[in-house]
Amino acid sequence: MIVYRLTCKNEHEFEAWFRDSAACDAQIAEGRVMCPHCGDTSARKSLMTPNVAPKGAESVSGKPSERRAAIMRELRELRRKVEENCDYVGPRFAEEARRIHYGETDSHAIYGETTPKEAKALTEEGIEFGRIPWAPRLDS
Repeated sequence: MIVYRLTCKNEHEFEAWFRDSAACDAQIAEGRVMCPHCGDTSARKSLMTPNVAPKGAESVSGKPSERRAAIMRELRELRRKVEENCDYVGPRFAEEARRIHYGETDSHAIYGETTPKEAKALTEEGIEFGRIPWAPRLDS
């Protein structure tokens, strides 16, 4: 895994993890990388400082594998809480978010999937939502 610092056309900087450089380039080219600040999908790589440690050295916050494991635990716990406390609306997320935003249905917590194009439209309409990297379950 590799983390890249990215910038959208509105000059928001953010980081994203990818399997490798080719995966990053492919996802950017396909418009599948979205700015978490504004929903823009025209990301580009920004300058970044490499994080290379000498062989066998540990960083201040632990080995990369330990940090990755801790992050994955936190993401799994977040997924558990979302699934426990929110209604799953699947690919109808954008539609249901609009219904809630415009008062057509009672306000309630939802989660589901949306395309980058739908997410951008929601952002442009002023509908607030969040994107969570969905960690796989350990029991599947």
